[in-house]
Amino acid sequence: MEKLKEENALLESEMQEPDFWNNQEKAQKVSQKLKHNTDKINGYKNLKQKVEDLEVFAEIIGEENDESDMPEFRKDMDHVSDLLDNARIVMLLSGKYDKNNAILSIHAGAGGTEAQDWADMLYRMYSRWIESHGYDMTVLDILTDTEAGIKSATLLVEGENAFGYLKSEKGVHRLVRISPFDSSNRRHTSFASVDVTPEIDDDDNIEINESDIRVDTYRSSGAGGQYVNTTDSAIRITHIPTGVVVSCQNQRSQHSNKETAMKMLKSKLLEIKHLENKEKIEDIQGKYNQIAWGSQIRSYVFHPYSMVKDHRTNAETANVQSVMDGNLDMFINEYLKMKSLEQQDSN
Repeated sequence: MEKLKEENALLESEMQEPDFWNNQEKAQKVSQKLKHNTDKINGYKNLKQKVEDLEVFAEIIGEENDESDMPEFRKDMDHVSDLLDNARIVMLLSGKYDKNNAILSIHAGAGGTEAQDWADMLYRMYSRWIESHGYDMTVLDILTDTEAGIKSATLLVEGENAFGYLKSEKGVHRLVRISPFDSSNRRHTSFASVDVTPEIDDDDNIEINESDIRVDTYRSSGAGGQYVNTTDSAIRITHIPTGVVVSCQNQRSQHSNKETAMKMLKSKLLEIKHLENKEKIEDIQGKYNQIAWGSQIRSYVFHPYSMVKDHRTNAETANVQSVMDGNLDMFINEYLKMKSLEQQDSN
């Protein structure tokens, strides 16, 4: 708390400078940081007050030896316990980019319509989770299919700790169900991959050589409305040394789409750079254009029984519909706890 208060004092001092609002983008970041810090401080104070109130309540019940207040006490205690659990989870988000916005991409696996429908179901699932947590979502790129589902979609999720939470979703997601597209009602297995990278700030200073990229333009489709479909405004950028491909079509101008796509590319290359322990972006070589199909993280079984199971933490639930409606917190929280324990063991 003291560190946050000290940082807030510096931010408030910066906001008092005469030329503070001359740079609107920087000013907005400073204002948001101040608000986030203040929310954390107030959240801590409120939680501490609730715990103290609960202790007083317990003392009163003990002194009066009156059991009639116990149901209300247990209800209050459960509520405070949930708040403490949430606070502990937030404390696990200590990575360098955990606080950043997230870029989440979904890609249908092999299997045509079946896999595309599964990718569309995941798109809906994540949209529900994003909405329920108060984050803002922008569709940067989407490739729909005329028959059913989506081939791919890329979303920008804006809000504090968006990447910290959603990084747990990176990997291959497997679906087992009776296919609605199979007239013989046979059971099918479908796959879709999810990739998550942090949106990086301009001050991360990632340089990409122009000779290392290929820029293609194409006609926008799907999200974006009728206007963008009239021009070749969509942008696809390929980073030749790594094979990484990013696309953006949500803006009306080619320039804006290219700017967003370059930001996406830098985020992806920065992640690979850290994973590969490379000193510079230029040192990265090889193909990184998709998640390996062997990295299956979660199974969603609709038939012959109902179950969603995370293969990394063994967290599971029989309430498949709840998960598909965006209730992912159990899986996300268990993953964060697991990674925290792994980090403690390594230290």
